[in-house]
Amino acid sequence: MSFIVAIDGPAGSGKGTITKLVGKKQNLINIDTGAMYRCVSLNMIKENIELNETNKIKEILEKINIEFKNINDEDRFFLNGEDVTKEIRNQEVNDIVSQVSHIPIVRESMVDLQRKMSVGKEIIMEGRDIATNVFPNADVKIYLDASAEERAKRRLKQNAEKGIDIPYEEILKNIIFRDNNDKTSNVAPLKQAEDAIYLDSTNLTIEEVVDKIEQIIKEKRS
Repeated sequence: MSFIVAIDGPAGSGKGTITKLVGKKQNLINIDTGAMYRCVSLNMIKENIELNETNKIKEILEKINIEFKNINDEDRFFLNGEDVTKEIRNQEVNDIVSQVSHIPIVRESMVDLQRKMSVGKEIIMEGRDIATNVFPNADVKIYLDASAEERAKRRLKQNAEKGIDIPYEEILKNIIFRDNNDKTSNVAPLKQAEDAIYLDSTNLTIEEVVDKIEQIIKEKRS
């Protein structure tokens, strides 16, 4: 019997961190959709494939192998057998991942993979169109938001912890660009599902957001 928690929201809203914590506490499998698009983006960079080279993109999608493994209680991401956990967070990937995720054949391929990964499982998944497109019948739908400035601060701190040095101004600029791109996309745009619960985390701690989402899940399961 499957149980699906779908969390949508803009880049840097804390979806990834919150999803991991809630997943652990509620024994739900966390499928990181953002990392999947980052893996495709990195694969394109490695193969020197441009955003408009549809046939070449189709070729790599036909043979791409994306795996998630939990090693020593840490999520690691593998692209075609290679650990790319840190590499998928570099600036080159940041610069194109939003555009890559808007390419129809990429979106179709990743959505298909996400659905296959979730069959018969209790999962939690975050992204920009999980509740509206990937799993419109999800058991729990949440739209997690925060101001662009707060999201940039969080991403700056996150990057520093990973040894990634990108200025705050550049992060904020990238977040605003991504917001516009994601919300105006012709392919699965970012928007709140009509039956999703809106949660603004701008002035909330991580623990407070986790508690609120856990409560929502518990009420749905009871």
